[in-house]
Amino acid sequence: MPIELVTGEAVALDIRVARLASRALALFVDMLLQVFVLYICFIFVGLSAAVMDSAVTVGLAIVFMVTVFVGYPTITETLTRGRTLGKLAVGLRVVGDDGGPERFRQALVRALTGFLEIWTLLGSPALITSLLNQRGKRLGDLFAGTIVIQDRVPVNVFLGPVAIMPQQLAPWASSLELAMLPDNVAMAARQYLTRFWELAPRVRDEMGQRLTGEVMRYASPPPPPGFRPEIYLSAVLAERRRREEIRLAERAARREAISRRGLPYTIVPVPSAVTVAGGPPPPPPYGPPPGPGPEWLGGVPGMPPRFLPPRP
Repeated sequence: MPIELVTGEAVALDIRVARLASRALALFVDMLLQVFVLYICFIFVGLSAAVMDSAVTVGLAIVFMVTVFVGYPTITETLTRGRTLGKLAVGLRVVGDDGGPERFRQALVRALTGFLEIWTLLGSPALITSLLNQRGKRLGDLFAGTIVIQDRVPVNVFLGPVAIMPQQLAPWASSLELAMLPDNVAMAARQYLTRFWELAPRVRDEMGQRLTGEVMRYASPPPPPGFRPEIYLSAVLAERRRREEIRLAERAARREAISRRGLPYTIVPVPSAVTVAGGPPPPPPYGPPPGPGPEWLGGVPGMPPRFLPPRP
């Protein structure tokens, strides 16, 4: 269910709240992992009880329980910006009510509250609160000021945040001059397309127009009229990626062909001697004297060498 969040910079974001089923699946994965780790810890405590004092054994058991039940979600969500292993597997993330990343204090509050409402009370308060709350929040989210969102969402094939080439713009894109397009501008356009469906419509159009004007400063000729900014940016990035793939493929094929013949990657041509009428002969060139070159260079005196080996 998409909702609208307003960030600290007064930018409205359309995000998708995590569903109850996906949250339950992520919680189930985390609980399995916690139970397994706690089982290993209790085996260690049981073995150490034979050589340690009973008070030390109880203290170790308490430390292990606090670490597994509270420390695991707090540390992982803080380090990964709102994701435990279960949430990472399902594609969920915890963010603040303002859309910002989850902080340590918020992760600690969620973990402490989760121990009570999930482990102690068997998840009943969390289930009831999530069903009654419009954003699917449990008690830990209400106390910490957080919300669980769907980090990986399916996108539309035609207008999704993927740099694809529209068929109508393919002939125009093939004539684009993209050598002057900076990498940072292309990266900004790619990030815009990636977050296209997360932005509010008004913010989406404003950013699209601004990025389109920035890209058009370096890419020419201008596009045909009547295309939306995201379509134009997608065509430019798709053409840029296509040319880069062609360049890399040609380089790989060249190196493979050269390596099959046992030749070095870089071939430096040897200039031939030229006699100037009415003047002294030029100094001899560096390297071996001119003469018939190897077969892969052409082998005909006076003819320009071929720096690429013949096709097999």
